[in-house]
This record gives sequence, C-alpha cells and structure tokens, in this order.
Amino acid sequence: MSKINLLYFHPLSALRDRLRRTASPTLLNDASALLYSARSFAAAMLAYYFALSIGLERPSWAIITVYIVSQTSVGASLSRSVYRLAGTVIGAGATVLIVPAFVNMPIFCSIILSGWITFCLYLSLLERTPRAYAFVLAGYTASLIGFPAVSDPAAIFNIAIVRVQEITIGIFCAALIHRYVLPSRISGLFHIRLSKTLRAARQRLADTLAGKLDAVSEPLRLALELQFLQGINHHIPYDFALSVPVRQARKAIHDRLARLIIVNCELHDRLPLIAAMPADVQALLDDVHAWLVCENEEQWQSRADTLKKRSAQLAQRYAAQALSVEDALQASFVRWLTEAIVLMQQCERLSNAIHHAKAAPGRTENNALKGYVFHRDPAGAARTSLGAFAIILSGCLVWIYSAWPDGGAAVSILGVCCTLFASFDTPAPHIVKYIIGCVWGVFLSLLYSFALLPQVSDFTVLVAVFAPVYLLAGSLQARPATTFMAMGITLTLPILCELGAHYSGDIAVAANTAVALLSATGFAVISMSLLQTVQADAAINRLLKLCQRDIRRSLKGVLKRDETYWTNLMIDRAALLLPRLQRSGHASQLALNHLLYALRIGLCVMQLRRCDKQADAELSEVFSLLSRTTDTEALRLRIAAMAARCLPAADDASRQWVDGLVDLHCALREMNKGPAYDQ
Repeated sequence: MSKINLLYFHPLSALRDRLRRTASPTLLNDASALLYSARSFAAAMLAYYFALSIGLERPSWAIITVYIVSQTSVGASLSRSVYRLAGTVIGAGATVLIVPAFVNMPIFCSIILSGWITFCLYLSLLERTPRAYAFVLAGYTASLIGFPAVSDPAAIFNIAIVRVQEITIGIFCAALIHRYVLPSRISGLFHIRLSKTLRAARQRLADTLAGKLDAVSEPLRLALELQFLQGINHHIPYDFALSVPVRQARKAIHDRLARLIIVNCELHDRLPLIAAMPADVQALLDDVHAWLVCENEEQWQSRADTLKKRSAQLAQRYAAQALSVEDALQASFVRWLTEAIVLMQQCERLSNAIHHAKAAPGRTENNALKGYVFHRDPAGAARTSLGAFAIILSGCLVWIYSAWPDGGAAVSILGVCCTLFASFDTPAPHIVKYIIGCVWGVFLSLLYSFALLPQVSDFTVLVAVFAPVYLLAGSLQARPATTFMAMGITLTLPILCELGAHYSGDIAVAANTAVALLSATGFAVISMSLLQTVQADAAINRLLKLCQRDIRRSLKGVLKRDETYWTNLMIDRAALLLPRLQRSGHASQLALNHLLYALRIGLCVMQLRRCDKQADAELSEVFSLLSRTTDTEALRLRIAAMAARCLPAADDASRQWVDGLVDLHCALREMNKGPAYDQ
C-alpha cells in the first residue's frame, strides 16, 4: 500500500464503508448525523482550548465559528471555512473604517453600516454559488462588530483583530477535524447522485418513447437534480480526495444532460403528430427503447454505436426524401432520436471518466463548454436588499431614540437575521425555527451558567458537561428539517454562558442578552414577513416575464447567446420554478409549459439566425409577428408554408433551415395547448 493510501486507511473507515453497503438509508442518515456531531463537538472544544490557551477575550466565538462552518462533508466544510475567513476579514476591515469615522453622528453611522450590510447582501444574492457566503460574512461581521462597538469606538480595532483571531482558530480546528477524522468525501456523494440522475434521465427517455409520459414538461423536473449536482460540484476542489472528478468532464456532462432534457421534450412533442409511424422508424424506436431499459452495461455499450449509426443513416435518408411538412416532421423526429442516442452515450462515457478522474473524452475545449449557468435577477436582489436596509435602519432608530443599553447587540443580531435568511422567499418560518432553538439555548445556558458551570474547575470536566447538549444539537444540525433550530442552540449557548478563562456568571447580563436576542429575532420575523416575503405566484410570474423579455430581445437580435448557454440558463430557471410551484395557486403544468415554450422558442430563433438561407426579410417578419401576435395558429401555417417551399432540401444548409422551421412550428403548437398564463 502506498504512503498516501495509508493516510486514508483506518479500521473505522472500512467499517463505515461496509455499513454504507448494507445498512438502511435511515440508519445511514442517523449514523452520519452522529458522526458529524461528534466531529463538530471535538473541533469546537479544541478551538475553545486553543483560544483559552492564548488568552483571547471572547473564546466562545471560536466555538460558534466551528458550528457555523462545519458541514457534513470535507469539501463543503473547507470551502465554507475559506469563504468565512475571507468575509470576516473584509467585514472587520470595513467596520474599522466606518465606525470611528462616523461615531459622532449615530444616525449617519447607522445608515452607512446598514448600507454596507445590504450591499454585501445584494452581492450575495447575485452570486448564487457557495461563494456568496463570503459576501454574507462580510455583511454580518460588520453587523456583529460594528453596532455593539458604537459605545466604545476607540476599541474597535482591537475588537476586530480579536474577532478575526477567534474566528480563524475556529476555522482551523473545524478544517483540521473534518479533514482528518473519518472524513466524509463529497466526491462520493457526487458520484452517487450523478448515477441516480443518469438512471432517471434514461428512464424518462424510455418512458417518452413508450408514450408513458403525460406532460411534455415532465423531463424538466430533472433540472432539480442538475441544480443539486452543481451545489456539490462547487465544493469538489476542496475535497482533497484521491480521485477528484475532472472539472472539464463535470462541465461537459452538465451540458449533455441539460440538452438531453430538451431532446426528450422534443421527442415527446413529435410522437403524437406522426399519424402513421413508418415501419423502419418504429423498429428503430422499439430497439432504442429496449436499449435504454437494458440493465446489462456491456450489452448497453456494445449496442450504442450500432443504434447511433443506424439512426443517423435513417435521419439522413428521411431528410433527403422529405417532400412535405409531414415528411419533414418524420425526419425531424428521427433527427432528435439520433441526438438522444448520442447524448445518452456521451453521458455514460463522461460518467465513467468522472468516476475514474479522467479527462472528458472527445472535444471539450473550455470555450465550447458552458457548465451550469445561473439565473441572476439584479432587480429582485435590489428589492430584497432595500427591504433589509429598511429593517436594519428601523432597528437602529429604535435603539438610538430609546437609549437602550443593549440595543447595539439587538441590532447586530437583527443584521445577522437579515443577511442569513434573506435568500428565502418566505424567511419568517425559518427564523421561527431559529427562535425556537434560541429559546432552548437560553434555557440551557441559564441552567449551565448558574447550576452546572460553578461546579466545574477542570477543562476535561467542562467538555464532559457540554457533551450531551452539543452532541444532540449537532446531530439535529446535520438534518435539514432541524438545522435552524439546532443552530439556535449551538450559537446561543456559548454567548449566554460567557465562556471565558474564568467563570463570570451574571444573571443581569445573561437576562439582558437574552432579551436582546429574542427581541431582535422577533422583530426580524415581523419585519421580514412584511418587507422580505416574496409570494410564490409573484416569483413565478417574474421568472416567466424575464423569459419572455429574453425571447423578445432574441427576436430583435439584441440578445445574442449560443444554444448551450441559453439551455443551461433556462434549466436553472426551471430549477428555481419547480419548488415554488408547490406553494403556488397556479397550475404547475401550465407554468412549466410556458417556461419550456420560452426555452424552445429561444433555441429555434438562435438556430434560424445561424442558417445561411437567403430569406432574411421573411424571417424577420415572422420574428416580428412572433414577438407580438396572439394568433399562433396562423403563424404556424405561415411557417409550414415557408418550410414546404424549401422541400426537397438539396443540401445541408437547406436541411438546417427546414429543421429550424419545423422545430419552431412544433414549439408554437405547444403554446396553443392551454390558456395563457397570467402575466
């Protein structure tokens, strides 16, 4: 065994791998949560010990940092640690510049601090990747340091330096423990979810060819899997695994899977339009369906090339022989079927390359690959940020004019709530969960501060006393349903207990801090419900309007994007739309149909603009009608007539032109299937 492999060999690791293969999912989730809790508690106590050893003023912040940055995998923990450290340094630096300069003008100082916090929030909402955490930290670090320091501005520099030191210790200890103590690799989770996504894509394609899928937009539901894979994908460079999936291959397989979703929709759309399926096409269709559901991987791979060659030959023959729009439609179906075979084969090959950490097979130049494309909404981010600004500033005004001694602490917590929960459409329910955890944290901290900690005189005993609560809270934090409630416990306990070098229990200080905490979070629930809540219907309508805006720009030639970029962007919009449909009063199928319609129209426009066919005037007129007409049936007839005039297609350029017109003809048919969506 090589030296590097010895670093990762451990009897407990072997036992854990064996349990993964034999245990039930529920048992695995419980075991993973307990292991995460044990690692996090060990890192927290190690950070606390180091902070005490070097005499830091508030060592409790080292504990808090551990529980904020700790994640259930190595990659996620380390990336979060890097972003927290960067955000903390930037936020502390901004606070040192702002507070001393404007401390004599409390209202203006509050405006500047609130403006900085909401500016960072705005950037985090635009980023939409885990890197956004750095902007969040830059904002709420300024809130945590700046508002309480207004009463003592001379000490702001020392407070900032000490806070950065405490957080750095917490980050270091969390990274150390999660990296080397039974590390859970996010690469393994990526492989598992990728295999699941490929199986689902293959099954949905097989269902489409068998006529089992009821809705043309059903394949769009795979967008959520692609979004989840991207969330994992971002942390992989921090995973430090022996076998890390190559970045190019990960981008390439996303491009193929996103395209496969569209191909699946096109096939679903064309099947009912072909009145009498030709015998050779039906035979190919049956063989492709049998190939897709084949469980034997060797047979699957061996039949792929044969089916691809056979389908390509059939598509070329039908395209050359097409004499009517109906013939062109059949040729279009075979063309999309050929692309489905090619994409499915490429996805499987890329999956194998990713699993074995190889480069992507075939042409994968960086400029040809797009990877995941994020939808960004500057106007929506600005609205959310302005709401947060109004909330924080109103809290500052209450604090200033009431002369509340602990008002600075309350406003700092309010700023944290506004930055942490603003990314949710409905932040109030999540803050309520956090408040429930805070109430438990207050109760437990009072119990510890005035009943248990006075009896503790040794660090080992202190660890044993805190272990039951933190191990339970840590296991709850590892479960999505109870994460925020558990954070209320793990973050409140060290602050209210005032963990330092010596016991300093003060009932008045603890009570005032608890009142400030609960007042701030309660105010956050009410104010964010009024100013930050985005109704599901409003969010859906805005997404669909943005899609329509992009289509209009594309029709006018203002928006120039390639097909891969447009497809990946719309897949991300579908992933944003799907969770909101569960809370919406609109028909989910209708909303998805409209999103898919916009996606397909955009692809058709890009394809037709790329053709060299000399029909620019007529095409421009069609695009102009498409941007403003509601009579799509008349437009479909005109497009069909344009395609018929080019048949039979004598060369590749003519065939691409006809293919684009047929695709546009089919996309407009889908728009006629239901009533107009409420825009």
